[in-house]
Amino acid sequence: QVQLVESGGGLVQAGDSLRLSCAASGGTFGTYGMGWFRQAPGKERDFVATISWDGSSTRYADSVKGRFTVSRDNAKNTVSLQMNSLKPEDTAVYYCAATKYLGAVATVPSRYSYWGQGTQVTVSS
Repeated sequence: QVQLVESGGGLVQAGDSLRLSCAASGGTFGTYGMGWFRQAPGKERDFVATISWDGSSTRYADSVKGRFTVSRDNAKNTVSLQMNSLKPEDTAVYYCAATKYLGAVATVPSRYSYWGQGTQVTVSS
């Protein structure tokens, strides 16, 4: 079992930056790929970014490419999402999740075994 806890959400203005963190416990963090997803009210949970177990491979949704950066620190059991140039359409609850899958498959929510509780990000225009 892996427990995940997100932090760092908040209310910001368009163009601002925000850094989300996800702390893992209870499992072998360094053996899991990690992903970030987001869900806006009334919408499905969408893929944002994923990073491989060793940090060597990352993948981003087209909507955040060039603005968001995912990173991890296996020594600290954390994964982060640096979000720059935020837009109102980035407003959502952001979730981190853990998966044993790699590559394109790791963009699919159903491939993730463990999820955090989510953190709200609100971007005002």
